Amino acid sequence: MSLPRCPWCEGFELYRRYHDEEWGVPLRDDRALFGLLILEGAQAGLSWATILKKREAYRRAFAGFDPYRMAAFGAAQFEALLADPGIVRNRAKLTAAIGNARAYLKLVEAGLSFSDFLWQFVDGKPIQNHWESMAQVPAVTPESEAMAKALGKAGFKFVGPTICYAFMQSAGMVNDHLLGCYRHAQLAALAAPAARTSSS
Repeated sequence: MSLPRCPWCEGFELYRRYHDEEWGVPLRDDRALFGLLILEGAQAGLSWATILKKREAYRRAFAGFDPYRMAAFGAAQFEALLADPGIVRNRAKLTAAIGNARAYLKLVEAGLSFSDFLWQFVDGKPIQNHWESMAQVPAVTPESEAMAKALGKAGFKFVGPTICYAFMQSAGMVNDHLLGCYRHAQLAALAAPAARTSSS
């Protein structure tokens, strides 16, 4: 008997595995968050399933989502990206990804942690939602609007409020598993110790 899951993940095994193992799990690693933001931007106008199937190709094409290496991409690397059949060859999105790496470096140079910068919009701990159906789940929230505005001000592209909310869902900043999904209670239990406390 299969476990009760959010209906959006049914269809193929890779999607179910992503739902079961990754989606909604609090992510606090700087580079992992940066890579996820790049993928969410690539999703604009497409389905997440499309990007998920191409994720490993993106990882190879973007030097393991290393912002330092991506920021140094020049004309030759950009032409290679445009010729790579494994990724979405959209010139604007590829330009934005490289520009986002440079914006990331500016944040670091200013002494900011990318994780802290992003998690500030939920006060450092996951928001626990209690949706019963997919129709109740919003596409945009005040928190995602605030994140989009701050990222845009910092020089990031393809980070509108809808993209930011999808990013917040996948990065575990919000628990948007439906109440009937077996993962909702698991992630709700995980959330309490996830908030960092001072040891001083």
